[in-house]
Amino acid sequence: MPVIISKSFRFEAAHYLPQMPEGHKCRRMHGHSFKVTVRLKGPIDPETGILMDFGDVKKVVKPYIERLDHWCLNEIGEREGIALLQNPTSENLACWLFQELKPQLPDLYSIVVDETCTSRCEYME
Repeated sequence: MPVIISKSFRFEAAHYLPQMPEGHKCRRMHGHSFKVTVRLKGPIDPETGILMDFGDVKKVVKPYIERLDHWCLNEIGEREGIALLQNPTSENLACWLFQELKPQLPDLYSIVVDETCTSRCEYME
C-alpha cells in the first residue's frame, strides 16, 4: 500500500529574476521566507510500519537548506555554476532541489516551494 510522507523546511533568502521584463517588480532584488516541502511516495515497510524515518529525511535535506539560508540565490548560482539558480524562480528552485535530492532519496515524489503564504510551485517527475 503506497503512502506519501512530507517534511517541511524553512529558509530566508533574497533573489532577483533577471529574465523578467524590464520594470517587473520581481526583476529587482527582493526576499522571501521560503518553505520547502519534500514529499516521498512508496510502500509502507511491513517490518517498521513506515516509508522512511523523518529524521533520515532531515539529515539529507538540511545541508541544502543551510546552503541556501540567508544568501542571494543568484549569487549561489553564479558562484557554483548552477544554471537553475542563476534565474532562481520557484520553479527552477524546486527542479534543482529535486535533481539534487533524488539520488539520496529514491522515493522522492515531489518538491513544493512556497515563496509566499499564497504562492507555491510543485515539481514532480
